[in-house]
This record gives sequence, C-alpha cells and structure tokens, in this order.
Amino acid sequence: MSRVSDRYEKRNPFSPEKVTGEYRVATTNDVDAALGAAQTAFETWSRMPIAERGRYLTAAASVLDSRIDTVAGDMTAEMGKPIRESRGEVARAAQILRYAAASAYRAVGEEFEQANGGSVSTLRRPLGVVALITPWNFPIAIPTWKLAPALVYGNTVVLKLAWDAPATGLHLEAALVEAGLPPGVLTVLTGRGSTVGHALTHDPRVAAVSFTGSVATGSDVRDAVTSRGARVQLELGGQNPLIVMADADVDRAVGAAFAGAFWSAGQKCTATRRIYVEAAAYDDFRERFLERVAAARVGDPSDPETEVGPLASESQFVDVLAGIQRGRDEGGSVVVGGSPTGEGYVVAPTVFEDVADTAFLSCAEVFGPVTALYRVADFDEALRRANAVEFGLAAGLFTSSLTTALRFRREAQAGILHINSQTAGADVHVPFGGIKGSGFGPHEQGEAAAQFFTETVTVYVDA
Repeated sequence: MSRVSDRYEKRNPFSPEKVTGEYRVATTNDVDAALGAAQTAFETWSRMPIAERGRYLTAAASVLDSRIDTVAGDMTAEMGKPIRESRGEVARAAQILRYAAASAYRAVGEEFEQANGGSVSTLRRPLGVVALITPWNFPIAIPTWKLAPALVYGNTVVLKLAWDAPATGLHLEAALVEAGLPPGVLTVLTGRGSTVGHALTHDPRVAAVSFTGSVATGSDVRDAVTSRGARVQLELGGQNPLIVMADADVDRAVGAAFAGAFWSAGQKCTATRRIYVEAAAYDDFRERFLERVAAARVGDPSDPETEVGPLASESQFVDVLAGIQRGRDEGGSVVVGGSPTGEGYVVAPTVFEDVADTAFLSCAEVFGPVTALYRVADFDEALRRANAVEFGLAAGLFTSSLTTALRFRREAQAGILHINSQTAGADVHVPFGGIKGSGFGPHEQGEAAAQFFTETVTVYVDA
C-alpha cells in the first residue's frame, strides 16, 4: 500500500501489482463531523418505532442479496478470501440484517406486579451515539453484526472500517443508503486506527465502543473508554484447541481440523491453532490430516475451487513467516508447509509437531495458515493442556462418548464450544464471544447484543 496525498491505495494480496481501490484517509475533523451528525440524528431515529427501523435493515438485506457476486468479488480482491467464502459471508451479512430487523417482534421489556399491588416494568432504551471499530478478516460480517443491533435498538453509529479492507464495508454502507437510511444515522470512515480510532474512543459524545482486533490495541481501547465511564465491548482473538479422542470419527475430525486451521488462510479469531489427539488415534489422524493438507487447493482466491488463498497484506505475510520461523527456532518441527508458494502473499498450509506447551506457537496467535499437532495420553491431559493459555474464545472436541462431551461442556475454558464440529463458525441468533483474555464486556450477536446496545430502565406505576 502507498499513500496518495490524503488518500491511500489498497493492493490485491494475490497480485500485489494490482491496485484494487483508493480510499480517503479520514482526519479528526471527519470524526468530529460524523459524531455531530450522529448526535443530531439520534433524537429522531431513537423515537422511531423499532419496526420502522427494522424495515431499513430488511431493505438493505435485499440490496446485498442482489449484489452478492459484486461484493464478494471486491472482498476477494482486496483481502484475499477465497471467493466461495466471500459469497457466503455476504449472504450471512444479509441474514444478520434480517435477524436484527426481527427484533421488532421480540419483547423489549418485562411486566411485573409490585409487592403493594401496583405495576412495575422494565424497558430497554438506546444509549446514544456508538462507535464501531472493525477488522479486515470478516470485512462485511463483523461490521454488520455490530451495526445491525446498534441501529435497530435506536442508536446512531459511526463505523471505522479496517485499513486493509475498506471496499467491502463501503458496500454495506451503500446498501443501507439505498434502503433509505436517514442522514447521520450511520457514518462510515476509512483511515488509520491511530487517528480515527483514537478520536472515537476518547470523545465524550460516544456512549459505547465495540471493537474487534488485537489484544494490544484492545487494551488501549478498553482503558480509554472505561476511564471516561462509557461502555466497551472487546473481541480480541484466541488460541483455539481441537481435541480428537480415539473414539472419534477420524474422517470428520480431519475435515474439521483442516477447515478450522486453513480456511480463510487461518485468518479467523476462531481458527484451530492446536490439535490434541489421543495417542491411540494419533498416527492414523496424522496420516489422514497430512493427506488432506497435501490435497488442498492453494492459490488464486478468485478460483471457486481454491481453499486457501493469500494473507491479507504484506505486513500479515511478514508476520506469519516470522511466527513460523520462531516456531522452528523454539524447537518445533515443520511437518508440511512453512514457506511462501511464490504467488503473492500466499503461505502454504503449515503443520508443526514437537511444539512445547510454553513455546510461542502454543501460547500466542499466529494469524495465518499455521497449526500444531500434539499427542496426548487421555482426555484429562488434553483438556488440561487445551485450557492452559490466556485465551478462551473457541474450543472443539471430537468424540462419540456422551460422558466425554458433557465433561468438555462443563470444563473447557472457552466462550464458544464445538462438539463434533470445527472451532470456527457461529450462528447469527446466539451469543458470540470469548472469556479469559479473548474478550471484555457483553458478548456479540443474538440477545446478548441488546444487553450492550441498550440500557435497562425499571418503571414503577402507582394508581
């Protein structure tokens, strides 16, 4: 990428010589104007019936449905997600909008009777102006699952898109504009987090901030927002384990391990980073897993058959290769992959063995197509080692034992648990978020979104 005056270029990560777009570098003056417009729009928007607000989201969903190929193509071009995944993500964004719109037909409070016989009820009210700071790895799904509940519950929104994937988010804005969303209700900004993000998190007009990104940046966001008494919601990534027991369906486990580790080039906060396999099944699983990796279609993300495309940017490419080298330096053995393919920013799917539990690859998040295999004696050892990290976003288990599954459900230290499915993936109608170092504040999506984007008021009425 290169700067062009107050604009910057984004390049195709599979063909870096190709410019995919030129975008504005927003300033603090832009932030000020956006917040002013959001404040002005809030009074009318928040008083609008929720069903009417929902109709804008439903209309925007229809616009996205009609443009799936265009939006998905731009997503693939700007950040390298394989086109079949990009299409699925755009369709998911439309689904999220429709789910949020359906909030108009769910309860917005509860009715009680006072001890003295009078009426007492609760209601949810919008917070005001909220700021959303989103990442590049899900450039339409994450902005949508943040802004859809924020808007339908009556807040106005300033959305800061990721530097590395602005075009996709701008398609979302265009869909809402075409749906007739009133001016000032949503303002979308492109630019640097150090400028736009900093201004949003520190401005007293912002009642709440929802952020998805790195642990280091998230810590700064939390400190800035909580220090002024505003709400903050953080989703900070994970170091996600998959446990495979000897009684598991090995073929299903292999498929899930491959998808969890390598789809989207491993650029998911829920990606499978550690695979613990019971000793009795280890050799069989290892052989089949490496066969699956060898058979993977790697390369051009615009090819519908491609399973693993490039990393999103040159900086990601450099960071992932550095993580692989550190894994080697700390005693890990690369079984397969571990190097660039020579096509853009593509790194071959990489599998390690012999990684110590205290090594970097076992404890930190390498945000790319990198995973490690670990041999364990039994479920107790697997669970102990799976839980022994600071993160707690997602965890998976493959087993045919109900007893083992129930123990995993009780004892695995993660906010999202998958039994007999991959660690990545989430439905739109249930909470999404981690525990431990993977998150802070209420979870996202489902009914949990209402808890973050509204305040609860208790109303006593006496005759």
